[in-house]
Amino acid sequence: MNGTIEQLQPGGTTTNPTDSRTDEQLLLGYRENGDREAFDRLVHRYERELYGYLRRYLGDADMAEDVFQRTFLQVHLKCNQFDASRKVRPWLYTVATNQAIDHQRRNRRHRMVSLDRHNGVNPEDENGSLAQMLDSAEPDPLDQAESAERGARLRLAVDQLPPLAREVVLLVYFQGLKYREAAEVMSIPVGTVKSRLHAAISKLGEAINPDGALSNEYV
Repeated sequence: MNGTIEQLQPGGTTTNPTDSRTDEQLLLGYRENGDREAFDRLVHRYERELYGYLRRYLGDADMAEDVFQRTFLQVHLKCNQFDASRKVRPWLYTVATNQAIDHQRRNRRHRMVSLDRHNGVNPEDENGSLAQMLDSAEPDPLDQAESAERGARLRLAVDQLPPLAREVVLLVYFQGLKYREAAEVMSIPVGTVKSRLHAAISKLGEAINPDGALSNEYV
């Protein structure tokens, strides 16, 4: 394989949408056989998801595009380091998160993430969407005009979470990673993921609920 790959942009790949190979098969096909179509398919499969995550994490579209490109360059350069017994998805998030952190350090910019929308429910059904966790009886504060003030408080509260708590919220509630996948990305135990989520949800509840507390159903 060459030491570099062409510049990648979100939305810029064209691959076979009917490709039924797993993520692991695609990455291993690229690693073992230099199958560029397999690599392109992997990029296409994750471009919207990872770019959206990076945009939220960094709070800047241009920075997110740059880090997206660097992420898949690192996937190309370090695919030999991928453990074939693991899943590709959390590994990609690990690479993307590390690249985002490195980018922030290089530019000495530590901008807080701005969350404009949520991506639904955790696939493990371990908990609902972030809005449901905060108040299941109310409309989504990020999407409903009548809850604009409450939504603004929620966005500000998420922006002001400690970095590690914010990262857990991003990975689990906005990107839909399972607890064990988020734990793998952050290199922490699953129990720590859950405790950080509990603390983050408590802080967010205090910020958006008039009585300063969440329902007992969620604490």
